[in-house]
Amino acid sequence: MTQQPAADPFPPPSAPPAQQFAVPPPSPSGRWQPERVDPLPGTEFGLVQLRVMPITSGLAIGSLIAGIGSILVSFLVLCFGITGADSGWGGWVSGAFTLLSVVFGAGAVVLGLVARRQIRRSGHTGQVRFTGGGMAISGLVCGCAGAGIALLSLALALVLQVSS
Repeated sequence: MTQQPAADPFPPPSAPPAQQFAVPPPSPSGRWQPERVDPLPGTEFGLVQLRVMPITSGLAIGSLIAGIGSILVSFLVLCFGITGADSGWGGWVSGAFTLLSVVFGAGAVVLGLVARRQIRRSGHTGQVRFTGGGMAISGLVCGCAGAGIALLSLALALVLQVSS
């Protein structure tokens, strides 16, 4: 039997052309785009930093939802306060819904402030960039407005109930 020479399992690396580091091949889905390609000196490899697409902040969305909820509940405070003023139950029901509206409003304000901080601190190279600053501000405004409307409506309901 004659032995054939074994193939070298680790062939010597061939020098790649310099253009190979310019742009990596595109991904099949097209979602990943390179932001920067840094060749590693002395090797045939390169370091690819991908572009991270911006994401809408979930905290900003939550702030807006809580602020709108606060406004909707504050209108319930107004309706129940005016409707039940003659019967004597308007102040009690309005008080319960006022508490709910103020809790929603405070939640909207806290979420809006945290979302604005998250958006402001994001976006460094290689990190996720959050968007939604307008939603965060809208949540802040709606939360404050909802809590204010609820407190004024409760005051109106109590004045109407006492005067009846």
